Amino acid sequence: MSPVAKPKSSLPILDFVSRNYMNFNSRAMRDALFAYWDHVRGGGKMYWAVAGAMSSAQLGITLAPAIRAGLVHGLSVTGANLEESIFRLVAHDSYKDFPEYRYFTKRDDTKILKQRMRRVTDTSIPEDEAFRAVEKILVPMWKRATASGDRRFWHEYFYELVLAINPKHYEGNPDECWLLAAAKAKLPIVVPGHEDSTFGNIFASHVKFEECSANIVKSGIEYMANLYDEYKILSKGKGVGFFQIGGGIAGDFPICVVPSIKYDLQQKAAPWAYFCQISDSTTSYGSYSGATPNEKITWDKLTEKTPMFVIESDATIIAPLMLSALLECKANPKGADAIIKASRAKTKRALAKLDAKAM
Repeated sequence: MSPVAKPKSSLPILDFVSRNYMNFNSRAMRDALFAYWDHVRGGGKMYWAVAGAMSSAQLGITLAPAIRAGLVHGLSVTGANLEESIFRLVAHDSYKDFPEYRYFTKRDDTKILKQRMRRVTDTSIPEDEAFRAVEKILVPMWKRATASGDRRFWHEYFYELVLAINPKHYEGNPDECWLLAAAKAKLPIVVPGHEDSTFGNIFASHVKFEECSANIVKSGIEYMANLYDEYKILSKGKGVGFFQIGGGIAGDFPICVVPSIKYDLQQKAAPWAYFCQISDSTTSYGSYSGATPNEKITWDKLTEKTPMFVIESDATIIAPLMLSALLECKANPKGADAIIKASRAKTKRALAKLDAKAM
């Protein structure tokens, strides 16, 4: 008698994680994933902080559909991640990858420079097809704003830009452009330290030449003042969680909104309802990136009851995996609930056995 084939799961990634990710960083990822789903399934919101060069690493493949699915409700990103999302949309086919970059010499990288490519680890952004092509659209926007006296946040210029690009100029898949998804959803976003980006430098040059006014871009202080109001909206009901990739200003800027509302505005603020950080930074020299979540309790950013997770791993591996599983959950919530319930019950039984042996 032939064995009966097991029916294929409609949630293969979630099922795989629940059965295989039992210890160490894999367990931290599993628990963070389950808690993320619990939070949004219950009506909560999730705010993402994205550092590094995740757009160049094509995080948009999973982040864009997650935004469309209502799994991400606000963003804090570096200026580099903001602009590199557009670059992937308009210049994807012109990127060049360097999988053997670890063995490059200085001469090898000089050759890449002469090819007008800007290497980011194992890939590279094409100068002419990306930076210069976008510059032709963005700089006139700045000049018009200077002439009219218009003032906007940094991301608002990029929202207008990405929505204005003619699809015939796409080289990348628009369904994989997280900035396009965010712009269409009118997602709340902050870009702290946007001056530290290529287009921040380009903007500064036009200010220096007196072709653009620095005042057309609202400041980081204005970003925080606006975030006060955005946070109050996001944190209603079940609250808003904080999902952080890497560290630095992309994470530290928005998470400070809670204590600032409390101590500086002297108003009530719901605490962050969830916290997860994917980082491989070590805790040293007062590092924010490597600080444990407990330290944030002392700054009144989190509480002892906040679900907290640290996944000490590579975000280019972990974030797409978690997002893929969450997209499965969104498509089949009842099936996801059943898998998560069974996984938690299995863990509970294992712990009960350990307790029994210890008696």
